[in-house]
Amino acid sequence: MSQVFHSDRGKEFNNHLLDECLKEFGIQRSLSHKGYPYDNTVAEAKFKAVKTEFVSNTIFDSLEQLRLPFNHYIDWFNDNRFHSSLNYPSPIEYKINL
Repeated sequence: MSQVFHSDRGKEFNNHLLDECLKEFGIQRSLSHKGYPYDNTVAEAKFKAVKTEFVSNTIFDSLEQLRLPFNHYIDWFNDNRFHSSLNYPSPIEYKINL
């Protein structure tokens, strides 16, 4: 599973140190399209759901302690969780029925 860091094109995300850090950890960079900030809304909505539904008041002592439960959450999020923006099917069901 590859890791992705998504951001807008703001100055705080446009620096050499961040590029080096992402490269060092093998993280792929994803930038919003120039002049089109709306593609961030999908990522931001997902991160909000992760923070409120999964992480909320939970402390993980290590990355290994986080890894398996997080993978299960993402599978549930994509395969079973209903999404109002898709008229209530799961993302997988929506994609299959396109």
